[in-house]
Amino acid sequence: MAEPPAQGCALVTGASRGIGAAIARALAGDGWPVGVNYRAGREAAEAVVAEIEAAGGRAVAVEGDVADHSTPDGLFQAVEAHFGCPVLALVNNAGITDDDLTPTLTDQAWDAVIETDLNAAFRLMRRALKPMMRARFGRIVNVSSVVGLRANPGQANYAAAKAGLIALTRTAAVEVARRGITVNAVAPGWIDTDMTAGVSTELLSQVPARRAGTPHEVAACVRFLASAEASYVTGAVLSVDGGLAA
Repeated sequence: MAEPPAQGCALVTGASRGIGAAIARALAGDGWPVGVNYRAGREAAEAVVAEIEAAGGRAVAVEGDVADHSTPDGLFQAVEAHFGCPVLALVNNAGITDDDLTPTLTDQAWDAVIETDLNAAFRLMRRALKPMMRARFGRIVNVSSVVGLRANPGQANYAAAKAGLIALTRTAAVEVARRGITVNAVAPGWIDTDMTAGVSTELLSQVPARRAGTPHEVAACVRFLASAEASYVTGAVLSVDGGLAA
């Protein structure tokens, strides 16, 4: 992979474990100084930072609940001040689930998932785009989900958020393409993380590849989309799901 711009750094939300941690490590491996965002897992985030630094990279752990409207400015300021450069790569990975069937899904469960998984990504993108436009370079990758492409009963709120994230990705992509900024999404399927620890063998049997994916496999796709080689890829949704949405 080509190295990132000399005067840019990256921010990965929800990066203390699982897919986010793998993405942070992958971007750091390409030379990006990386802000490792976490909400509650400070020790886990600091462990990711330590691992990156041990491998010769640069990273900093930054606390912040992305569902809080005041968080974007604080996150960006902390990362930019630490590295002395603007955030030119943003990965919106933070997300939650609160599952139930539509007839009994509560307003609280609906609002919480939409706020964290969709609204927060919009606010972070909005904060990222102005400095990217000034730099005439930027990489935004939104972590959607296979359920944004394929129905999964019991996840109406999560599906709506992730489908909305895909639409947001595509719209923003065409708005800023001429400024050298790409906006893409990855749509993971069943990935072996804490969030999918309860996935049954029956559900996995629906995956054509007949196995769960790994955080590393998702991170590899994000790494490509954040690279110089992907400069002509924008508005795309890359499925990482073993064929589940095919």
